[in-house]
Amino acid sequence: MSNQSKPVYLKLRDMIAAAIIDGRYKEGEMLPSVRALAAEQGANPLTVAKAYQQFQNDGLVEVQRGVGMYVAKGAAAALRQSERKAFLSEEWPEIRERIERLGITPAELIAET
Repeated sequence: MSNQSKPVYLKLRDMIAAAIIDGRYKEGEMLPSVRALAAEQGANPLTVAKAYQQFQNDGLVEVQRGVGMYVAKGAAAALRQSERKAFLSEEWPEIRERIERLGITPAELIAET
């Protein structure tokens, strides 16, 4: 699914996942409030809440009622593993096919990075 056709809550989820993997939101650290992230991203608070709910369902955040949501221990490693798996099974086959179709060699790819 291209990023253009992804629902907003999934785009937000991907953005938050990347921030956790990159260490911008560290394990044990509080995530921005739903309202704060919604204002920052120009999104509806209900959309942000839906993205956060997915993290909660997956056990990647812990909720302290009346306080906020915190990145769970092991969340970065779990996200990295699931993102790698998704990339290799969903995105890479299309990329590899396009590389082959265009006749790009591994040496050319390395030279471009």
